[in-house]
Amino acid sequence: MNIALTDPATPVPPVGAPAALAVETHGINPIPLSERWARPRDVFGLVFGGANSISTAVLGTFPVVFGLTFWDGVIAILVGVVVGSLILAPMVLFGPRNGTNNAVSSSAHFGVHGRLVGSMLALLGAFTFLALAVWASGDALLASFARLFGFVPTDAMSAGVYTILVILLIVICVYGYRLLVVLNRYVPPLVGILFVVGIVAYASSSEFTTALAYAPEGRWSDPVYVGGFFGCVLIAMSCPISYGTFLGDYSRYVSDQTSKVRLMASVVWAQLACLVAFYFGHVTASVVSVASPERMASGDYVGGLLESAASWFFIPLALISVAGGLSTGTSLLYGTGLDFSSIVARLSRVASTLLIGVFTLVFVMVGKFVFDVVQAVTALSTILVNCTVPWIVIMLIGYFIRRGWYDVDALQVFNRRQTGGRYWYTHGWSIAAVLAWAVGVVAALLFVNLPGQFVGPLGNSVGGVDISLLVGLFLTAALYWVLLRIIPEPDYLFGPRGARGIPTRSGAAIPPIVPLSNTAEVSAR
Repeated sequence: MNIALTDPATPVPPVGAPAALAVETHGINPIPLSERWARPRDVFGLVFGGANSISTAVLGTFPVVFGLTFWDGVIAILVGVVVGSLILAPMVLFGPRNGTNNAVSSSAHFGVHGRLVGSMLALLGAFTFLALAVWASGDALLASFARLFGFVPTDAMSAGVYTILVILLIVICVYGYRLLVVLNRYVPPLVGILFVVGIVAYASSSEFTTALAYAPEGRWSDPVYVGGFFGCVLIAMSCPISYGTFLGDYSRYVSDQTSKVRLMASVVWAQLACLVAFYFGHVTASVVSVASPERMASGDYVGGLLESAASWFFIPLALISVAGGLSTGTSLLYGTGLDFSSIVARLSRVASTLLIGVFTLVFVMVGKFVFDVVQAVTALSTILVNCTVPWIVIMLIGYFIRRGWYDVDALQVFNRRQTGGRYWYTHGWSIAAVLAWAVGVVAALLFVNLPGQFVGPLGNSVGGVDISLLVGLFLTAALYWVLLRIIPEPDYLFGPRGARGIPTRSGAAIPPIVPLSNTAEVSAR
């Protein structure tokens, strides 16, 4: 059975896709080859829809918040999205290879228990961006209707809109992958068109012309300005990189026979398509900074957006809020529910999705009305990048040295409440991977420099430039590579073709896979 799942030489023709309104029965168990019906275009739609929303537009406002000129902001966003997309793209390969999500696949490199690192990153990232999506979409939707019908929004109304959005997200995600694919074939292009219309509308204003004229002399010699530029790059990168931990959720229904280049290209193109949402935020924030500077100063971007909008744009903005919020929110909630079911093995995907949906609603309400952590969550989204990139680096190095070979059955040991197998390492933890990840994360956080939000102890050590991502990326890669060479891993991890570029040790026996209860009984004796 394992050979059928892992050997590309014995493909099984895929069956047709299930009906959109059929509840998905698969969780994190390997998707049978006969049910791998998805195509790169479906992955494109899911990734594009996941990031093409008002919450991404909010990330696009940060160049204005940090005081960059318009064109410097355009460059910062472009650099961040392109670099983030290139880092993200190879992470799509784990889904077709193993038929499961990336957190489960990470067992091969972090260990049976070490895979919890990826699960925790996925949960934190999804909760963060899901909350931002609900807040941004809900606020924009309510404000649009308030302007259309002439009423004053209240906290009770906001709570009602948030609740309706989350309920819709839960319903769609309970049905599962097929409905998400159908939704994201049609909704993201519509939202993208509306964003383009909005860009043209706001860019035609006199306030935008005034914003374009802002170009302080000597700005590149100002450490604060330079730090703000690289902070914007990092924030833009946070959008694509946030998908690294759960990109396999979307690609596990893709056949392993699919072209890897086409599959990775679909991810890159999907993120580049989201530049429209980023630039909508950038253009509109530039207008708001001139028309309503007090709103930008207080962080009320959505209020300024509505105040500066022509009345005819209220309906398109409401559509963007609902449609974009649903496509983004469903992508995030689906992945979160799926991964949580792999942590709590007794929960089905549906039960896990319902539970996470309730938690999300509570988090949204408490975060908005009790502790007012909206801005803090925005900062957390960028900090999470520095925790996720080292994890991605280890996964990609691992994929390279394993030549893409995995024991699919051994990846499921944790989910089946077992111990042992190829990926047991040291009591379920790969010391090399976990140590390299932890050191990379700590070092990266030391160098974070987000003006006005979070500055690490060494954040100003390089003239105000945020080099946290570079530190985390290269230090993790170097340390992991060194550890693999000085502490060789057993050769049974690498399949019939052996390891690529590193030494291995021979003679070690694969730990037997046994039920967790048997392990406890042996330990008690």
